[in-house]
Amino acid sequence: MTNAWIVATIVAVVAGLVGFFVVLRGSAFAAHAVPNGSFAGAAGALLINVNVLIGLGAFSLAGALGIGWLGRRDRQDVATALALVLMLGLGALFVSLTAESEPAAYSLLFGELLGVANNQLLPTAGLAIACTTALGVLYRPLLLSSVLPDLSEARGVSPTAVELGFLVCVALATTMTVPVVGTTLIFSLMIGAPAAARAIVDRPGAALALSVAIALVTVWVAIAASYQLNLPVGFFVGVLSATSYAAGRGWSAWRRRGP
Repeated sequence: MTNAWIVATIVAVVAGLVGFFVVLRGSAFAAHAVPNGSFAGAAGALLINVNVLIGLGAFSLAGALGIGWLGRRDRQDVATALALVLMLGLGALFVSLTAESEPAAYSLLFGELLGVANNQLLPTAGLAIACTTALGVLYRPLLLSSVLPDLSEARGVSPTAVELGFLVCVALATTMTVPVVGTTLIFSLMIGAPAAARAIVDRPGAALALSVAIALVTVWVAIAASYQLNLPVGFFVGVLSATSYAAGRGWSAWRRRGP
């Protein structure tokens, strides 16, 4: 339980930070595709008996860069869909060849948040530091290109370079979270909390802080509820993420109708 609280806190902070820009840039499909596509890398690593993080990192990075490169020459959603379909197909193949396919597939999709080992803490923290550092370096050009893309290009900011850098941040977030929370939980955290924060406040700094706060409350309540009720933690994370977004939209609508 101690490891679960530590890792869930790290995951929530990273998801809140990266997810803010996912929502701001309208990149929810890409944020969905990279974690789900990384499933193939983890399954391949299990198949050849190597560290799962190696497979996750390789496929997350390859998927992110592939989406970014193909998106320059075609529609972003088409490039994202093609990358997702290819990686999911490979994942299905690798899982079918794995001796213990069903438990492995369940673990990769839904994670093992309540079964986090001690040796997973340090790699998770290291990847989180790398992800937040990269996001900090990209913060100003990323924010400008997300809000005012024409102005950012006029100031010499390369949209392709910013997009690739951002997708690498998504890949790093995916690599650190899939082994412990699965592909489904990280996506719900990366969208629900930031979308709720964006609906409540307008200032980027305040929205970032609120996004992280909502993500933290979501995972903490989810772990406590899962322990007390003996139900999957992913269920509570998904429901709480959707509830926070609905509450944020309700607050936004009420504020617009106010005096």
